Amino acid sequence: MSKCKKCNLEILDDTNQCPFCKHVLEKATGTEKNSYPNARVAVKRFRLFSNIVLFLSILATCLCIYADYRLKPNFGWSLVVMLVLIYVNVLLRLSLVGKSSYQFKVLSLVVMGILVFVGIDFLTGYRGWSVNYVLPSGIIFIDGGILVLMIVNHRNWQSYMMMQILMILASIVPLVLMYYQVISNGIWTLIAFAFSVFLFLGTLIIGDRRARTELKRRFHI
Repeated sequence: MSKCKKCNLEILDDTNQCPFCKHVLEKATGTEKNSYPNARVAVKRFRLFSNIVLFLSILATCLCIYADYRLKPNFGWSLVVMLVLIYVNVLLRLSLVGKSSYQFKVLSLVVMGILVFVGIDFLTGYRGWSVNYVLPSGIIFIDGGILVLMIVNHRNWQSYMMMQILMILASIVPLVLMYYQVISNGIWTLIAFAFSVFLFLGTLIIGDRRARTELKRRFHI
Protein backbone atom coordinates (compact mmCIF):
# COMPACT_ATOMS: atom_id res chain seq x y z
CA MET A 1 0.00 0.00 0.00
CA SER A 2 1.45 3.36 -1.08
CA LYS A 3 0.56 7.01 -0.84
CA CYS A 4 0.86 9.93 -3.25
CA LYS A 5 1.75 13.09 -1.33
CA LYS A 6 0.96 15.28 -4.31
CA CYS A 7 -2.64 14.05 -4.71
CA ASN A 8 -3.02 13.04 -1.05
CA LEU A 9 -4.40 9.66 -2.08
CA GLU A 10 -3.76 6.15 -0.85
CA ILE A 11 -3.00 3.79 -3.74
CA LEU A 12 -4.06 0.17 -3.32
CA ASP A 13 -2.58 -1.08 -6.59
CA ASP A 14 0.89 -2.57 -6.69
CA THR A 15 2.55 0.28 -8.59
CA ASN A 16 5.36 2.78 -8.10
CA GLN A 17 3.65 5.76 -9.74
CA CYS A 18 0.44 7.63 -9.03
CA PRO A 19 -2.17 6.83 -11.74
CA PHE A 20 -3.24 10.50 -11.77
CA CYS A 21 -0.09 12.63 -11.63
CA LYS A 22 2.62 9.97 -12.24
CA HIS A 23 4.33 11.14 -9.05
CA VAL A 24 6.63 8.65 -7.30
CA LEU A 25 4.76 6.93 -4.48
CA GLU A 26 5.83 6.47 -0.90
CA LYS A 27 4.89 3.79 1.54
CA ALA A 28 1.73 4.69 3.47
CA THR A 29 2.05 4.82 7.24
CA GLY A 30 -1.66 4.83 8.10
CA THR A 31 -5.13 4.55 6.66
CA GLU A 32 -6.39 7.62 4.80
CA LYS A 33 -9.95 8.57 3.91
CA ASN A 34 -9.04 9.51 0.34
CA SER A 35 -8.04 6.32 -1.41
CA TYR A 36 -7.74 5.21 -5.02
CA PRO A 37 -9.62 1.91 -5.55
CA ASN A 38 -7.86 -1.24 -6.63
CA ALA A 39 -8.37 -1.23 -10.40
CA ARG A 40 -7.37 -4.86 -10.80
CA VAL A 41 -10.26 -6.05 -8.64
CA ALA A 42 -12.76 -4.06 -10.73
CA VAL A 43 -11.30 -5.44 -13.98
CA LYS A 44 -11.51 -9.00 -12.65
CA ARG A 45 -15.16 -8.48 -11.70
CA PHE A 46 -16.00 -7.09 -15.13
CA ARG A 47 -14.16 -9.95 -16.81
CA LEU A 48 -16.00 -12.51 -14.68
CA PHE A 49 -19.33 -10.86 -15.53
CA SER A 50 -18.52 -10.84 -19.27
CA ASN A 51 -17.44 -14.50 -19.13
CA ILE A 52 -20.73 -15.45 -17.45
CA VAL A 53 -22.66 -13.56 -20.15
CA LEU A 54 -20.59 -15.35 -22.82
CA PHE A 55 -21.39 -18.76 -21.36
CA LEU A 56 -25.11 -17.96 -21.08
CA SER A 57 -25.08 -16.64 -24.65
CA ILE A 58 -23.56 -19.89 -25.96
CA LEU A 59 -26.11 -21.90 -23.99
CA ALA A 60 -29.01 -19.77 -25.26
CA THR A 61 -27.74 -20.02 -28.85
CA CYS A 62 -27.57 -23.81 -28.68
CA LEU A 63 -31.08 -24.03 -27.24
CA CYS A 64 -32.43 -21.68 -29.93
CA ILE A 65 -30.76 -23.67 -32.72
CA TYR A 66 -32.28 -26.88 -31.36
CA ALA A 67 -35.73 -25.28 -31.09
CA ASP A 68 -35.35 -23.81 -34.57
CA TYR A 69 -34.48 -27.26 -35.93
CA ARG A 70 -37.47 -28.85 -34.25
CA LEU A 71 -39.98 -26.18 -35.31
CA LYS A 72 -38.56 -25.83 -38.86
CA PRO A 73 -39.80 -22.28 -39.65
CA ASN A 74 -39.34 -20.46 -42.94
CA PHE A 75 -36.18 -18.75 -41.76
CA GLY A 76 -33.53 -19.50 -39.17
CA TRP A 77 -34.58 -17.18 -36.36
CA SER A 78 -31.98 -18.83 -34.14
CA LEU A 79 -29.27 -17.25 -36.29
CA VAL A 80 -30.81 -13.83 -35.66
CA VAL A 81 -30.62 -14.49 -31.93
CA MET A 82 -27.02 -15.62 -32.34
CA LEU A 83 -26.07 -12.37 -34.14
CA VAL A 84 -27.67 -10.26 -31.41
CA LEU A 85 -25.90 -12.22 -28.66
CA ILE A 86 -22.57 -11.88 -30.47
CA TYR A 87 -23.05 -8.12 -30.58
CA VAL A 88 -23.96 -8.01 -26.88
CA ASN A 89 -20.78 -9.88 -25.98
CA VAL A 90 -18.62 -7.66 -28.18
CA LEU A 91 -20.27 -4.63 -26.56
CA LEU A 92 -19.43 -5.90 -23.08
CA ARG A 93 -15.87 -6.85 -24.00
CA LEU A 94 -15.08 -3.50 -25.58
CA SER A 95 -16.87 -1.27 -23.08
CA LEU A 96 -15.98 -3.05 -19.81
CA VAL A 97 -12.64 -4.80 -20.27
CA GLY A 98 -11.34 -3.36 -23.53
CA LYS A 99 -8.17 -1.25 -23.39
CA SER A 100 -8.62 0.49 -26.74
CA SER A 101 -9.39 4.18 -27.14
CA TYR A 102 -13.02 5.31 -26.95
CA GLN A 103 -12.88 6.40 -30.60
CA PHE A 104 -11.97 2.86 -31.66
CA LYS A 105 -14.64 1.41 -29.35
CA VAL A 106 -17.43 3.61 -30.73
CA LEU A 107 -16.38 3.01 -34.34
CA SER A 108 -16.12 -0.76 -33.82
CA LEU A 109 -19.51 -0.99 -32.10
CA VAL A 110 -21.26 1.00 -34.85
CA VAL A 111 -19.64 -1.11 -37.59
CA MET A 112 -20.57 -4.30 -35.76
CA GLY A 113 -24.13 -3.02 -35.32
CA ILE A 114 -24.43 -2.33 -39.04
CA LEU A 115 -23.15 -5.82 -39.87
CA VAL A 116 -25.66 -7.35 -37.45
CA PHE A 117 -28.54 -5.50 -39.14
CA VAL A 118 -27.30 -6.54 -42.58
CA GLY A 119 -27.14 -10.15 -41.38
CA ILE A 120 -30.68 -9.93 -39.99
CA ASP A 121 -31.87 -8.46 -43.28
CA PHE A 122 -30.38 -11.38 -45.22
CA LEU A 123 -31.73 -13.99 -42.80
CA THR A 124 -35.26 -12.58 -42.99
CA GLY A 125 -35.47 -12.57 -46.80
CA TYR A 126 -33.40 -9.47 -47.67
CA ARG A 127 -35.57 -6.46 -48.39
CA GLY A 128 -32.64 -4.07 -48.60
CA TRP A 129 -33.56 -1.92 -45.59
CA SER A 130 -30.17 -2.59 -43.97
CA VAL A 131 -28.10 -1.12 -46.81
CA ASN A 132 -30.65 1.52 -47.78
CA TYR A 133 -31.14 3.02 -44.34
CA VAL A 134 -29.05 1.41 -41.57
CA LEU A 135 -25.68 1.67 -43.33
CA PRO A 136 -25.84 5.40 -44.18
CA SER A 137 -27.56 6.14 -40.86
CA GLY A 138 -24.61 4.60 -39.06
CA ILE A 139 -22.24 6.88 -40.95
CA ILE A 140 -24.38 9.92 -40.14
CA PHE A 141 -24.47 8.88 -36.49
CA ILE A 142 -20.66 8.68 -36.28
CA ASP A 143 -20.26 12.02 -38.08
CA GLY A 144 -22.70 13.63 -35.65
CA GLY A 145 -20.80 12.11 -32.74
CA ILE A 146 -17.52 13.51 -34.09
CA LEU A 147 -19.09 16.98 -34.35
CA VAL A 148 -20.35 16.79 -30.75
CA LEU A 149 -16.96 15.62 -29.48
CA MET A 150 -15.21 18.44 -31.31
CA ILE A 151 -17.51 20.96 -29.63
CA VAL A 152 -17.10 19.42 -26.18
CA ASN A 153 -13.35 18.91 -26.54
CA HIS A 154 -12.79 22.21 -28.34
CA ARG A 155 -9.21 22.57 -27.13
CA ASN A 156 -8.18 19.42 -28.98
CA TRP A 157 -10.68 19.40 -31.85
CA GLN A 158 -8.01 18.81 -34.49
CA SER A 159 -7.40 15.27 -33.14
CA TYR A 160 -10.70 14.17 -34.73
CA MET A 161 -9.65 15.02 -38.28
CA MET A 162 -8.33 11.52 -38.95
CA MET A 163 -11.72 10.07 -38.02
CA GLN A 164 -13.33 12.54 -40.42
CA ILE A 165 -11.11 11.31 -43.25
CA LEU A 166 -11.93 7.72 -42.31
CA MET A 167 -15.66 8.49 -42.43
CA ILE A 168 -15.30 10.03 -45.90
CA LEU A 169 -13.76 6.77 -47.07
CA ALA A 170 -16.52 4.82 -45.31
CA SER A 171 -19.23 6.93 -46.94
CA ILE A 172 -17.86 6.00 -50.38
CA VAL A 173 -18.86 2.36 -49.77
CA PRO A 174 -22.63 3.10 -49.96
CA LEU A 175 -21.98 5.15 -53.13
CA VAL A 176 -20.32 2.13 -54.72
CA LEU A 177 -23.24 -0.06 -53.66
CA MET A 178 -25.65 2.49 -55.12
CA TYR A 179 -23.69 2.51 -58.40
CA TYR A 180 -24.02 -1.28 -58.65
CA GLN A 181 -27.75 -0.96 -57.73
CA VAL A 182 -27.39 -2.84 -54.47
CA ILE A 183 -28.84 0.26 -52.80
CA SER A 184 -32.14 1.22 -54.40
CA ASN A 185 -32.98 4.32 -52.32
CA GLY A 186 -29.94 6.56 -52.44
CA ILE A 187 -31.17 9.64 -50.57
CA TRP A 188 -29.65 8.61 -47.23
CA THR A 189 -26.48 7.52 -48.99
CA LEU A 190 -26.04 10.98 -50.53
CA ILE A 191 -26.84 12.68 -47.20
CA ALA A 192 -24.23 10.54 -45.42
CA PHE A 193 -21.57 11.30 -48.03
CA ALA A 194 -22.36 15.02 -48.04
CA PHE A 195 -22.29 15.16 -44.22
CA SER A 196 -18.86 13.48 -44.11
CA VAL A 197 -17.36 15.68 -46.83
CA PHE A 198 -18.71 19.00 -45.55
CA LEU A 199 -17.78 18.18 -41.96
CA PHE A 200 -14.18 17.71 -43.05
CA LEU A 201 -14.18 20.76 -45.32
CA GLY A 202 -15.71 22.89 -42.56
CA THR A 203 -13.06 21.74 -40.12
CA LEU A 204 -10.29 22.39 -42.64
CA ILE A 205 -11.52 25.86 -43.63
CA ILE A 206 -12.62 27.12 -40.22
CA GLY A 207 -9.69 25.49 -38.47
CA ASP A 208 -7.32 27.25 -40.87
CA ARG A 209 -3.64 26.94 -39.89
CA ARG A 210 -4.24 24.60 -36.96
CA ALA A 211 -6.09 22.13 -39.17
CA ARG A 212 -3.39 22.23 -41.86
CA THR A 213 -0.71 21.70 -39.23
CA GLU A 214 -2.54 18.60 -37.99
CA LEU A 215 -2.70 17.16 -41.52
CA LYS A 216 1.00 17.86 -42.06
CA ARG A 217 1.83 16.16 -38.79
CA ARG A 218 -0.32 13.11 -39.61
CA PHE A 219 0.78 12.64 -43.24
CA HIS A 220 4.32 14.06 -42.92
CA ILE A 221 3.90 16.54 -45.79
